[in-house]
Amino acid sequence: TGAQQSATVANPASGASPDLLPHFQLEPEDVYIVKNKAVSLACRATPATQIYFKCNGEWVHQGDHVTQHSTDRGTGLPVMEVRIEVTRQQVEKIFGLEEYWCQCVAWSSSGTTKSQKAFVRIAYLRKNFEQEPTAREVSIEQGIVLPCRPPEGIPPAEVEWLRNEELVDPALDANVYVTPEHSLVLRQARLADTANYTCVAKNIVARRRSASAAIIVYVNGGWSTWTQWSGCSTSCGRGWQKRSRTCTNPTPLNGGAFCEGQNVQKTACTTLCPVDGAWSEWSKWSECGAECTHWRSRECSEPAPRNGGRDCHGPELDTRNCTSELCTHAAPGAEDVALYVGLVAVAVCLVLLLLVGVLVYCRKKGGLDADVADSSILTAGFQPVSIKPSKADNPSLLTIQPDLSTTTMTYQGSLCPRQDGPAKLQLPNGHLLSPLGAGRHTLHHSSPAAEGADFVARLSTQSYFRSLPRGTNNMAYGTFNFLGGRLMIPNTGISLLIPPDAIPRGKIYEVYLTLHKQEEVRLPLAGCQTLLSPIVSCGPPGVLLTRPAILAMGHCVEASAENWSIRLKKQSCEGTWEDVLQLGAEPCTELYYCQLEAQACYVFTEQLGRFALVGESLSMAASKRLKLVLFAPAACPSLEYNIRVYCLSDTQDVLKEVIQLEKQLGGQLIGAPRVLHFKDSYHNLRLSIHDMPSSLWKSKLLASYQEIPFYHIWSGLQPFLHCTFTLERLSTSTCELACKIWVWQVEGDGQSFTVNFNIAKDTRFSDWLVPDEVGTPALVGPSAFKIPFLIRQKIISSLDPPGTRGADWRTLAQKLNLDSHLSFFASKASPTAMILNLWEARHFPNGNLSQLAAAVAEIGKQDGALFSEAEC
Repeated sequence: TGAQQSATVANPASGASPDLLPHFQLEPEDVYIVKNKAVSLACRATPATQIYFKCNGEWVHQGDHVTQHSTDRGTGLPVMEVRIEVTRQQVEKIFGLEEYWCQCVAWSSSGTTKSQKAFVRIAYLRKNFEQEPTAREVSIEQGIVLPCRPPEGIPPAEVEWLRNEELVDPALDANVYVTPEHSLVLRQARLADTANYTCVAKNIVARRRSASAAIIVYVNGGWSTWTQWSGCSTSCGRGWQKRSRTCTNPTPLNGGAFCEGQNVQKTACTTLCPVDGAWSEWSKWSECGAECTHWRSRECSEPAPRNGGRDCHGPELDTRNCTSELCTHAAPGAEDVALYVGLVAVAVCLVLLLLVGVLVYCRKKGGLDADVADSSILTAGFQPVSIKPSKADNPSLLTIQPDLSTTTMTYQGSLCPRQDGPAKLQLPNGHLLSPLGAGRHTLHHSSPAAEGADFVARLSTQSYFRSLPRGTNNMAYGTFNFLGGRLMIPNTGISLLIPPDAIPRGKIYEVYLTLHKQEEVRLPLAGCQTLLSPIVSCGPPGVLLTRPAILAMGHCVEASAENWSIRLKKQSCEGTWEDVLQLGAEPCTELYYCQLEAQACYVFTEQLGRFALVGESLSMAASKRLKLVLFAPAACPSLEYNIRVYCLSDTQDVLKEVIQLEKQLGGQLIGAPRVLHFKDSYHNLRLSIHDMPSSLWKSKLLASYQEIPFYHIWSGLQPFLHCTFTLERLSTSTCELACKIWVWQVEGDGQSFTVNFNIAKDTRFSDWLVPDEVGTPALVGPSAFKIPFLIRQKIISSLDPPGTRGADWRTLAQKLNLDSHLSFFASKASPTAMILNLWEARHFPNGNLSQLAAAVAEIGKQDGALFSEAEC
């Protein structure tokens, strides 16, 4: 207001009252002409009889004025308002001579008054920045200054900064401020400050962007403290022990230098050999005593056990009956007779119990009569409605699997097959799995499937729920009884098979199967150990299983006995990880067993819990499988284009996680994935890009290659790592990219990708990457198995007993290429059931049931009596 008043000039007439001089209620203000749009200037005064504009000392033509008259309601004095328009051409006429300005002059009977000057300028903003920010690599906690001098413009441009296209607001981040010269200052670089920074200048005309400056905040690696020395590698004599450290204090990031030196130290050690104890010679017999016995003794002293050796086995005192003049003989009396009578009575009771046991066993082997129902099958929610006897001329095999999702189940055939003939598989004239006779048993059944919300709510009350992952994306759960079932986590290769009769009859269990991310569970690894499989939990812990369940999961090891020592680890209730099985060695317990195949392992376990497969390399030839996958954005709105190369463990669960991540990022797959064998050679993995047309593209990578540290890959605790190649096309019209990306281990194997695609084309993920699994995560009862229930029981009862000419379960294991596990199968009550369970775990849902039937039928033909019976 003070500025306006000082610019207003009043010229009163002689003798006139100052109160009647015109005063301005509205004065013209400075304006800018944008492009070719004319601007308007206005002024309003009271009392005024005339108002005219004067521009650069010349009066504006009266016809260019727009005048409006009114009356001030408060004072009743006349009010006059005048407007004019100023065009770009008028301003350009005097461009370079002086600035264009206009002023109002108002008249009244008392004199004249002049308004302030309003300047009219042509607005513009140059295209080129006088100084742009530049890319830098800085160490963490180092200060960063990004200069920016905006283009020349009228009015002067305002400056703001973008971090990865998001506005930087110093009011929200105390680590950031902008100087009066428009430079962006980061007081201390943080990892989160790694980004692309852009300086933006704008005024009323235009908005200009500088070239983006990539700021990379790197962290140089530092060694952790050494672990404790391991135990000596040999239990007797000279061996070695080792200790290790990791480059995780801190972990190198964003191209920071890896730790120098070795991560493993070895030293020689000597262990005293254990000496087993041995007996000395027996002493002489003692004198015969009054009780008609004499004795002799020996000691475990030749040598005595030491250094953990075994004690002597056997008695150290030996007694015998003897006769001499000192021995007193007593005639048999009433007490001896009572003793003998008691012994006879006990013997009779034992014989009777044995006879009862034999009768019960024979009754169970004989199965059900046509009019008798096994009461055990009526437990766990099943109640009989009607039982009709089977006709004698119909074979009793189940071929139609009951639907457990309905309230009624119908079995074709008898509930328990009768064993009238030899304990061999009795084949009908047709195919083994052909439709069967008309015996029917209808059972009511309440569906055991539980709603997800109810299940998780019940699970949350348990103590072990705290260690389970939240959400159900990587979880499967269901309710099971003695019929068994199956849990599957889709697209991960992870499943849990609960065989029939693994759950005791009369029990119903709610079982879950979960996949853990490595950051959720801490699995300590020492030395050359590496994680080879996902970490999987099945539970609840403490569930009583009468037969082993089979947990299937993928792995990434190229297994060989001379290069690897592979162990199955299980987490205890206290949270520590324990070795429960060493693959290839004699198992120390019958609770666990593992069948290791090329890309998957099948764990037999009678105790549910948390499992992982861990390997320790025995030589530098040991290798893991890595899957290399390339992704790039589906759209490219700017000149920059990023190609992401993922190095991940070759298991389905990790590939599923990467694809879900890229779907969120809007990425597309470019090139077919490759497999790389990564060796335990302590050499890093390198990645580089070649053969890119320099006339169309340029790489923003400062070095000739990128490198991923060896330990980050070998530990397996980071399931996938990636490097980004940032490219810049020289023209927005460039849509084709052709190049080669090399990935190799220093002094080791490598793979190359030939990239040739159109970045303007929107492609979709290839369906073959992770094929969708058919079915639901939980299958209950017979629907979870390929082999019909009663046919399974018939095969088991026929092949479990030893057969003539080897026509038993051993031949079946050989035909299914499982004969390397005969000792494990033989340790179980039903070896055939173990073989069929493993077949179900390996081949569901696409297994060829006809091939299994042909193998079983061929075993049956090896027995002459069985063959004759089948022909009949």
